[in-house]
Amino acid sequence: MTNQQDIELVAKAVSAQDAAAFGELIRRHQSQVRNFLRKLAGDPTLADDLAQDCFMHAWDKLHSYSGRGSFIGWLLKVAYTTFLQSKRKSKRYAEILESAGHVADQESRTHALPVDEVTDLDKFLAVLTEEERAIMVMSYACGLSHREIGDATDMPVGTVKSVIFRGKEKIRNSFDIKDHQHG
Repeated sequence: MTNQQDIELVAKAVSAQDAAAFGELIRRHQSQVRNFLRKLAGDPTLADDLAQDCFMHAWDKLHSYSGRGSFIGWLLKVAYTTFLQSKRKSKRYAEILESAGHVADQESRTHALPVDEVTDLDKFLAVLTEEERAIMVMSYACGLSHREIGDATDMPVGTVKSVIFRGKEKIRNSFDIKDHQHG
């Protein structure tokens, strides 16, 4: 699966309103979009609903994909925007974060956990802000480059790098994790 193939499918979908070509794009990328939204939302059912909304928005905006950058980067930008719009429309987001442990009590913040005992990535992500969480997921779970993340979030590459650095520091400090490279 190459970005060139994605670009050809986009061209076919846009020029001929070819739903089958768009369906192939969704088939190629739906698991990555769903996983991204699940990490952001913390609720698989909500994430699946957001993914459906994302794909509808992507179909409507497909003509705006210029071929610059990867298609998955563009699609994750649509997913991120869909998530932000949903958050603005719903108070449910606060309930999800609270149930995911984002509002951690002081005891859990000071309790040291060795990395090998923490198997739940969501515990790490819960200490991050929404923006940090989105960027960390794009970088580590989705494998996007700093430039692609910058395109998806409308941030300069330097800001993306700073957010990733701060996010890693916040996780290390929250869980008292020693950086083996620097510590």
